[in-house]
Amino acid sequence: MTLRNIAIIAHVDHGKTTLVDCLMRSSGTFRENQAVQAQALDTGDLERERGITILAKCTSVEWRDVHINIVDTPGHADFGGEVERVLSMVDGCLLLVDAAEGPMPQTKFVLTKVLTLGLRPIVVINKVDRPDARVNEVLNEIFDLFAALDADEHQLDFPVLYASAKQGWAGSTPDDRDNGVDAIFAMIREHVPAPVVEPGAPFRMLATTLESDPYLGRLLTGRIESGRIRLNETVKAVSRDGRIIETARISKLLAFRGLERTALEEAVAGDIVAVAGLAKATVADTLCDPARVEPLAARPIDPPTLAVTFTINDSPLAGLEGDKVTSRMIRDRLTREAEGNVAIRISDTDDATAFEVAGRGELQIGVLIETMRREGFELSVSRPRVVFREDEKPDRSWSPSRKSSSTWTRRIPALWWRSWAPAAAS
Repeated sequence: MTLRNIAIIAHVDHGKTTLVDCLMRSSGTFRENQAVQAQALDTGDLERERGITILAKCTSVEWRDVHINIVDTPGHADFGGEVERVLSMVDGCLLLVDAAEGPMPQTKFVLTKVLTLGLRPIVVINKVDRPDARVNEVLNEIFDLFAALDADEHQLDFPVLYASAKQGWAGSTPDDRDNGVDAIFAMIREHVPAPVVEPGAPFRMLATTLESDPYLGRLLTGRIESGRIRLNETVKAVSRDGRIIETARISKLLAFRGLERTALEEAVAGDIVAVAGLAKATVADTLCDPARVEPLAARPIDPPTLAVTFTINDSPLAGLEGDKVTSRMIRDRLTREAEGNVAIRISDTDDATAFEVAGRGELQIGVLIETMRREGFELSVSRPRVVFREDEKPDRSWSPSRKSSSTWTRRIPALWWRSWAPAAAS
């Protein structure tokens, strides 16, 4: 069976998760009489309450002779770290754009990452059934955005589909509404390349996401880059610098099939799977056959831009709402969060009871605080502050007697770092 790996990317509330629901229904993943909640992949309480995707999630569908692994990604910029790391698992993507709003800030962010990786997006203009839809203007805005981001000729010649994920149809024109979403499946098969892998080489897989299961322990998800892996085989976990972290046996091998995880006896190169049995390996580590201990390159993640200080609750009302109040408990919880969330950075402070938590934005920090509160933690949080970087730039002023360049130090907010850095390098 032909294999395709894709991600669905867009600005927040442009219809990614709703489209995934539509793709699963159309492919027969659900029974016709099966009751499935809307936005089925948004399984977390906060995701359903806030109506946004917070964590990237994997699923898969089968359409005719094609097996398609789909990664649903968050749409808010604060959770951009989720998007950056999962793009290493896919070979193409669907870029969703609202037919009324057009390209938005997060559209530009995710498209920048996709174009940098050399992927060719399939543009889906969603919600064309809206009364305020402006399809032609939005298509021109999308093309201008591609051009502004220095897309090459191949990427500028992107295929376009028009859809209404809520109504369950997509077509090559806004009026083509008779064949469900088969046009999306056909476009994926035609324009997304099969994964480039080494089926005959020893097993290697880059861990992309990490989660904890109460029965299986740590679950590492990634795409198998080479070889094959069987249940109960021994693998080594290697860090990015080539250091061997641990040697362990694969106790569970899981594939994503619809909303369920299916146990496998064997998985081959190109497929996206989750493995259990490792106690120390984490995101960006390489799982490999003991005969080929060689790490895979992990893509860099943009640094945090905002920081707050977490400390124990020392108010007169401490201990009334939670049972996890000590600094040791807070430290352990933040350490676990940093293991699976590469966009979060945890640092010690001069105060042994306080910890600096740096992330992408206020929403990401707020979700972490609310999650910990529901888990029974009590803590105090400082006001947010901008994260700065120290940068050394050579003094380029001319002096006839100067034999070496002196340097000066400038504090630059990390939020503006990317826009300033190209000018500084020129």
